[in-house]
Amino acid sequence: MINKKVQNAAEALRDIEGGMTIMLGGFGLCGIPENSIAELVRKGVTNLTCISNNAGVDDFGLGLLLQKKQIKKMISSYVGENAEFERQMLSGELEVELTPQGTLAEKCRAAQAGIPAFYTPAGYGTEIAEGKEAREFNGKMHILEEAYKADFAIVKAWKGDEAGNLIFKGTARNFNSCMAGAAKITIAEVEELVPAGQLDPNQIHIPGIFVKRIFKGEKYEKRIEQRTTRKR
Repeated sequence: MINKKVQNAAEALRDIEGGMTIMLGGFGLCGIPENSIAELVRKGVTNLTCISNNAGVDDFGLGLLLQKKQIKKMISSYVGENAEFERQMLSGELEVELTPQGTLAEKCRAAQAGIPAFYTPAGYGTEIAEGKEAREFNGKMHILEEAYKADFAIVKAWKGDEAGNLIFKGTARNFNSCMAGAAKITIAEVEELVPAGQLDPNQIHIPGIFVKRIFKGEKYEKRIEQRTTRKR
């Protein structure tokens, strides 16, 4: 029986080193690998390139890595609601690569599928297209986007089994689903971990072949993002 279970985040992330490129699942604060992020903070690895839809908030999610200046480059589609991110970007301390959200998702999915590149109309005629090959398809211009190349993908799932099969809950499926298997090594943290064979095969979103290591996370905070635009 295949068993990819490790005891905790420390064991799962044991070989992540400074200078690596890491994908991190989640959308805003929904479905983020909280335990793994906490372990990266504890390890103190620096000069990381992080690929994530956004960069958390000041005191939660990837914002914790930004506070410690552990991220060298951030590849994201949305970077609001994080004052430290803004400060580092404007001061030149942090390199930022903004990518259209659909393109970011497809660059992950392409890597997952072993597709080296694809054409998309998103970004044509803007700064996004600078230096990229362009071709016309059906009367519309497209630019060539390359799939991501990452050392690790760290995803968060609701349930998983010891063989690495994953089930996501609701919108927490988001970028977790397309990042699983999109890097050299995929690590999954789950809220509930069961023996192999206990999950309904018809409910599995990501098969275990995409996952290298899996562990049960602890103490998920599950924050809700709120923005107040005027006084009540």
